[in-house]
Amino acid sequence: MGSPGASDTTEQAVAKVIEVVAPASGAAVGEVPVMGADRVCSAVEAAREAQREWARETVESRAASLLKFRDALVARAEPLVELIVRETGKPRHEALLHEVAQTADLATFYTRVGSRVLAPREIALRLFRHRKSYVHWVPRGVVGVIGSWSLPLAGPMAGVIPALLAGSTVVIKPSEATPLSALEAKRIWDRAGLPDGVLSVVTGGAETGRALIEAGPELVHFTGRADTGREVAVSCARRSIPSILALRGKAPLIACADASLEWTARSAVFGAFANAGQTCLSVERMYVHRELHDALVERIVELTSELEQGDPETGWVDVGAITIPERMARIEEIVADAVAKGAVVRTGGRRLEGKGRFYRPTVLTGCDHTMRVMREEVFGPVLPIMKVDSEEQAVELANDSEAGLEAYVFSADRERGRRVAERIRAGNVLVNDVLSNYATPEAPFCGVGGSGFGQVHGEEVLRQMSELRHVSYDRMTIARNAFGYPYSGDRFRWLLRGVRTLFSGGDVLQKISELL
Repeated sequence: MGSPGASDTTEQAVAKVIEVVAPASGAAVGEVPVMGADRVCSAVEAAREAQREWARETVESRAASLLKFRDALVARAEPLVELIVRETGKPRHEALLHEVAQTADLATFYTRVGSRVLAPREIALRLFRHRKSYVHWVPRGVVGVIGSWSLPLAGPMAGVIPALLAGSTVVIKPSEATPLSALEAKRIWDRAGLPDGVLSVVTGGAETGRALIEAGPELVHFTGRADTGREVAVSCARRSIPSILALRGKAPLIACADASLEWTARSAVFGAFANAGQTCLSVERMYVHRELHDALVERIVELTSELEQGDPETGWVDVGAITIPERMARIEEIVADAVAKGAVVRTGGRRLEGKGRFYRPTVLTGCDHTMRVMREEVFGPVLPIMKVDSEEQAVELANDSEAGLEAYVFSADRERGRRVAERIRAGNVLVNDVLSNYATPEAPFCGVGGSGFGQVHGEEVLRQMSELRHVSYDRMTIARNAFGYPYSGDRFRWLLRGVRTLFSGGDVLQKISELL
């Protein structure tokens, strides 16, 4: 989720096409056009036209279309995985499980619950018993989904699938670094014989994203850098467009004194280095109780040193490439800052020689909050570890961050783990596990503070993708409105007695006396 995106270069801004290059090998993967405002507006208008018919479908009918899309995606899983591997540099296992399987599960979940979640809901009125009231949800119209490069398929689909089920149509603007996965998803939609115009993709850089917002969709779903997210929020607010923002993470992992050494070590390594650390859920900082610290560090270093890294197209590797060129320099700067301030590189800490963009999985010890590595999102394969004296200190340090997306707590005592988890200022906290909550679409995924607003996953997303409407109607005919004109002193005194009777303490006899 909230991942930094590549910014436009001057060359891209003036180019007619963007060349997509494999980060693991430097080979050309494909190219896409840079779409200007006119083409983006045309795509939004076509989506708006298609939405009129799509909205007339029942939720069950739209669910059937999404299940057909899911089945077509799964049928094309292997070539889709290979495409994701080429344009992101992530291992095949992660492309399959984190992208394709995650998307298939999203479609399965939302199609199962959609009819129930979006069904009209009656509201019981306490005072106006002569009326009935209910809410219902109406499709918004066109939803603009601006995706990130770290999850080029599953990331956008977290917005696409619930929006489509709710009756809106979608225009995706994928990251300019990884647009091919979204385009392939669009081709799969079309080949499955699903309705034209319901799902479309516009390609380009930041200007294309701005054009999408300026085209006036009814909602914008953005995943990406915090600074870009703030620009999106301001741009949407100026146009009275609601937005859902999934932004940065800086997930802490607190290891209590009683935590399982082996399970915690393996979880920390996986949580820090999956997708080469390029996910907003990554373990970005560890706070380890001093009683466990030394032994846990040694085991983490051992496990990290065993990881295989390289081009996932040429073999079965554990850790892949750095997708965006700019990220490599930032990772090196942050690690250098930590070392200059006293951190020790226990393993890694350098680029992998040869072609492609690879940074060795890195473990740093002796870290503290004077270092950028403990305060800024690295978004790379770096695990900084700090020794703490108590859980209280760990919680205080974990909360010393503007980001509040994800956190992890490890303890052999589950109740203790839960108590610590509830004190952490983060939208999502896992006890004795890492990363798995993004694979549970039943549960909400949301951030606090600088990690965005709105929600990804969970039933409530279907309602976020809809407009809430309220209807109230009369259950019986009443000849006169007791609260309407004409006003008079007598009516005021009766109303005053009624207010005192309804909204005061006392027993029934006292309330009756108030009316007399």
